[in-house]
Amino acid sequence: MPRNLDAVTRLTFIGKPKCHLCEDAHAVVDEVLAEFPQVELVERSILDEPELFEAYVEEIPVLLIDGEVHTIYRVDAGRLRTALDAAAPGR
Repeated sequence: MPRNLDAVTRLTFIGKPKCHLCEDAHAVVDEVLAEFPQVELVERSILDEPELFEAYVEEIPVLLIDGEVHTIYRVDAGRLRTALDAAAPGR
């Protein structure tokens, strides 16, 4: 099925404050997203949402691309670029 070119790809970053792995991952995400201005970044904290806490407390940071888990723990810039390139409209 072809993608709707008006759709926005959503990257969801699930983490928590004062998490060194989250901070490292966020730096990579920021670097990669500079190349993908059409991608929407949504940040969620496991401390604010009990269902996220239960699901991911031992796995953060977690990245979801359009609701599907892409990465747990460490973000690889090349792998993220490839996935966003495939998912992002207009690229």
